[in-house]
Formats: sequence, structure tokens, C-alpha cells
Amino acid sequence: MFEHLERLLDSIAFDESADRLFSVGDLVDRGPDSRSTLRWLAYSWFHACRGNHEQFVLDSGSPEDRALWTRSNGGAWWLELDAEEQTRFRAAIARLPLAMEVSTASGLVGIVHAGVPPLLSWDRFMELLEAGDQEAMLYAMWSRRRLQSVDSSLVSGRVEQIYCGHTPTRGTVRLGNVLHIDTGAVYAYENFIDARLTAVEVHPRPYREFTISTVRGAIVEP
Repeated sequence: MFEHLERLLDSIAFDESADRLFSVGDLVDRGPDSRSTLRWLAYSWFHACRGNHEQFVLDSGSPEDRALWTRSNGGAWWLELDAEEQTRFRAAIARLPLAMEVSTASGLVGIVHAGVPPLLSWDRFMELLEAGDQEAMLYAMWSRRRLQSVDSSLVSGRVEQIYCGHTPTRGTVRLGNVLHIDTGAVYAYENFIDARLTAVEVHPRPYREFTISTVRGAIVEP
């Protein structure tokens, strides 16, 4: 949904020379412009963590995984790429971290696609990801536990606020110090009338939200 992202950034006067944009992942699949992902990842001011749909790209060497992805999980665009483009995609996505930390005046911000395991501090979670712990990696990309259980407990550690995507919701959802910001932009193509793309300012004014409807294109600032 990069066209809508560009319109949203224009509407909030995003300054590429001074501002930075962080993504909670799932840059590819289901939308109309997955191929532009490489262009965005090349921007010096754009930073993304790896989502489960990026992981599909890395796993596409397996015929079984590739078939499941391209048939049922929005990966049909992959079949339109030549071998050189596929290699470039895999290389770029392999460099994406599973989680990111951003220092702000309001404290440390954590960014991860799906979530942080319960009873695990942010610091320990980062240690496990850096060590290649498979359980932590799967949780980072796939879990929906916090939203499904409406878990409002705080994630402890150095982090003040954590931003996640993965699970589409009608609006942003705050549970403890975790904010879920995937508001289903891509589902405009499945007639979800509330589909929108959401950006949240984390500095200098933390937690200010901006959204653009991917159905109507209207900008709304709560």
C-alpha cells in the first residue's frame, strides 16, 4: 500500500532530511505494490522489522512453503519476478531485524511485528532474538496472544512503549505498554470499509496518530 503511505507522509509534512519512518513489518503481499518494497528499503530514512510475510519470502525456496504462500497468503506477486529480482528481495529481507529499538526523549521505543512473549522482559526478548532462539523468533513474527487474551500487563525492561502490527484491528489498540497499529489497510481490496493505514508519531510528540483511509483516501487526525 505504498501509494497510500506516500500520501499519508505528504499530508503530515514528513521531512526525509530530518524525520525517520519505522515499519512494524508486512511490507509485502495482498496489496497492489509489493515490488516497491525494495525501493523503500533502500531509503536511508526508512527502517523496517521483519514480519511473517517477509519470512514467506525467505522461505520461498521450499516448494511446499512457496505453494502455500503464493496460493493462500498473498504471494502471487512473487511468481511475476525473475530470478534476479527474487535474489535481490531475499537479500534485502534477510537483513531486516526481528525487532528494533528507537531512543526518544520519552524513553526507549520497541518495534516488533507480532509481540513479546508473556512474562519475558523486553531486554531478555532482545537477547534471545540476537541469539537466534527459534521460539522467540516465531513469537516475534507470528503471535496474536496479547490481543486474543486482552492481556494488559506491562512488558518490563528498559522499553517504555512497544509498537506491533500483524493482527488487523479497526483502530489502534493499546494493551499495557503495547500499541497495536495494523488497521487493515490492505483489506480495502476485500471490501473492508474501515480499512486504513496508520502512522504514530513517537517524537517529539509521542503517541499522536495519523490515519489515511485506503478506501476513501481521507486523512484523519484524532
